[in-house]
Amino acid sequence: MKKLLPSLLVAFVALAVASGALARTKLTALPEREVVTIRLDNPDATLIEEERVLALQAGENQVDFSWRGVGVNPDSIRLKALSHPESVTLLSVSYPPGEAALVWRINASEPLEERVRISYLLRDIDRLVAYRAVADKAETTLDITGLRVLRNFSGEDFDEAIIAMEGGSLLTTPSKNGETRRAVLFRANDVPMTKTLVWDSGKLPWEPAREEQDVSIPVFYEFINTADAGLGQGSLWEGKMRVFQDDGHEATIFLGEDNVEFTPPGAKMRVNIGFSRDVRVTKKRLEVEELNHRPSRKDPVLRDRVERFAFTVENFKDTPVALEIVEHPGGDWEVGEANMEWERKSSRELLLHVPLGPGEKRELAYSTLTRDIWNR
Repeated sequence: MKKLLPSLLVAFVALAVASGALARTKLTALPEREVVTIRLDNPDATLIEEERVLALQAGENQVDFSWRGVGVNPDSIRLKALSHPESVTLLSVSYPPGEAALVWRINASEPLEERVRISYLLRDIDRLVAYRAVADKAETTLDITGLRVLRNFSGEDFDEAIIAMEGGSLLTTPSKNGETRRAVLFRANDVPMTKTLVWDSGKLPWEPAREEQDVSIPVFYEFINTADAGLGQGSLWEGKMRVFQDDGHEATIFLGEDNVEFTPPGAKMRVNIGFSRDVRVTKKRLEVEELNHRPSRKDPVLRDRVERFAFTVENFKDTPVALEIVEHPGGDWEVGEANMEWERKSSRELLLHVPLGPGEKRELAYSTLTRDIWNR
């Protein structure tokens, strides 16, 4: 078992009297910590909680806590009596100058063995979440494995620790300095998913025929975090997802990887797997009409604006494609006429859902009415 020095040292000294004054004397190390909990349920900080037994004498006692070679936050260190809290009182804490240490003054009403919990924030020990997903050959389902990755570069060894994670899940494992450990969080097979191409008018050119190279459209796998899909037991945390596909010959091919966002139960997770040049989207603004000019209480004149847009979308594949067009209207807008299914996702995002058959070419059109625009 690793000795605490040069990392964390807890020493206990009885109250000593020398010329009528208290004397701080470092004696032997306490027994090894009996329980260690590494709390990773906060992604921004790692809390260590360790339990030890102090043999306290009646009256005042001193407990010396020191650390070397580890990133302990001194302001975060706390001591709590567990077995006899009514008989133990923390009187004060002091920080010896020039030392990575502190001293607790503790009063005990009688001699006793007291179980205490010492907690502190520790740097350079954290957790990551990683996912591995395998799509079937037809790209209709995913087999997803979630992995918890524990990285310890703190300078401290934990021979046996309880790892507390978000959602209340617990894992018992050693964690050595310089070590990275992985544990399976869940496995979900045959998760229904859809493959969607996303053309964003704010990011991609409107007239791809004028570009020197073919325009690539991002491709995503999408699935919903629900119990019906074999998920939904809790939130899916942000992390890196590597995506593979069954090649039909008892092997897999690597499609890509993406940093996915936090996805609560019932929400959709979207994973970018690459780009496609098999679909072309051409957009045109056909008309801008201003109407209903009217004065306001200020100098500007209010007016409304109608804009009409047209799209030509072409699928060069011999299989169906699901295309999503992302538009970014501004102001107080509403959709007028539209010959496709649409969805108002937010005040600045309009989604057009366009299914395409094999080799299909479609002409789309829609209009927006924006109210109360100021003349400036």
